Amino acid sequence: MKEIIIKDEIFEKFPDFKRGVLICENVNNEEDSSLIGELLAKELKAKEGFTSHENIEEWDNAHRKFGSNPNKYPPSVKSLIKRASKGKPIPFINNLVALFNYISLKYIIPCGGDDTDKIEGNLVLGFAKGDEKFIPLGSDKEETPDEGEVIYYDDKTDKVMCRKWNWRNGDFSKMAKDTKRAVINIDGIGKISKDLIKEAGEEMKILLERECGAKVRFVILDKDKRREKI
Repeated sequence: MKEIIIKDEIFEKFPDFKRGVLICENVNNEEDSSLIGELLAKELKAKEGFTSHENIEEWDNAHRKFGSNPNKYPPSVKSLIKRASKGKPIPFINNLVALFNYISLKYIIPCGGDDTDKIEGNLVLGFAKGDEKFIPLGSDKEETPDEGEVIYYDDKTDKVMCRKWNWRNGDFSKMAKDTKRAVINIDGIGKISKDLIKEAGEEMKILLERECGAKVRFVILDKDKRREKI
């Protein structure tokens, strides 16, 4: 059985990190939900003209701490908010992607997800050795992460699902229309509270069950609980 694992080394450097995890089965990701589309459009509108937020500052600081430039390699929520603030549309890719974009915008926290049927080993968050394999979303060009950057990877194949913690997703594990099983992550660090992660996760769980017919289990991983079976 696969596990989601946050390695001890992460908590040694970032003891206040917490990750909400939604483990989803029997997902209907083929029929676009009008409600999810409306919720995403509402949050995009609400964030027009938006400038800054302490949650984004917390993630900028975390990126600097492991040696990454958050302006050159922005955390996903920073890119999403910037796009929304300029009134730029965010395409509705499918229910799962639209839903985590909505939650990310609403709560101003990074969200991302992967199709677990495309992952062979455990889903691990740790520091890169620098020889792992990464193909960016929408690309076919392979690259390697920098040694010491935080990566989310398949520990059987060393394929990377996300580089620089929450900067860029990999192509191989992307959630598509035919995705039936997925893991969605909601990340917090520093002053971003576990209560906020819980609130965001519980809202997402309700929407996944109602709009996608999914069976969903929601857990929070932190320094006291560092792994979960899926």
